[in-house]
Amino acid sequence: MKSTDFAKVIVEYLSQYLPGEKGVSDNTIQAYKQTFCLLLQFFSVKMKIKAEKIMLKDINVETVKLFLEWLQKERQSSNQTRNARLAAIRSFLQFIQYRHIELIGEAQKVFSIPFKKIETSHFGYLSLEALELLFQQLDMTSSKGRRDLAMLALMYDSGARVQEIIDLTPNAVRLEHPCTIVLTGKGRKKELFLY
Repeated sequence: MKSTDFAKVIVEYLSQYLPGEKGVSDNTIQAYKQTFCLLLQFFSVKMKIKAEKIMLKDINVETVKLFLEWLQKERQSSNQTRNARLAAIRSFLQFIQYRHIELIGEAQKVFSIPFKKIETSHFGYLSLEALELLFQQLDMTSSKGRRDLAMLALMYDSGARVQEIIDLTPNAVRLEHPCTIVLTGKGRKKELFLY
């Protein structure tokens, strides 16, 4: 079966452009893949176009708007999820507009679709008493309890996310004076903490 222009370009975008030229994280690539899996599902269910028949011209402002509406109405996606899916599609269209110049006008129409407003929530913080109570729950006589205390204290002191702690490697920790820990955050940003 002959590949469509969409099939060729989406493979290049996900396997070469994002990791190679853009240098985005594996998590971002997975999120973008999920967006395009949902888009394929939308085309199949709502537009009655099978995945192997989708063409680049099918990804236009009307279908993107219908896709975003489908996400929120039928899949109950939040504004935040909808905006993330729109960002992935915009990124893809930025990629293809330089390879398929005839699609630049349609791409710019999609760029004009606004992101929806997201209600920001304020995070609560543990009081010192609550933190002490949490630490008292740990069994300091066991190695697991001491490990858990070290991880919780590090997360508290540095404000690190769980994923940043999971991603720690032995070479990111220096135990000689001055003690340091290098945390790798979102977008592979590195932060140095002195202890």
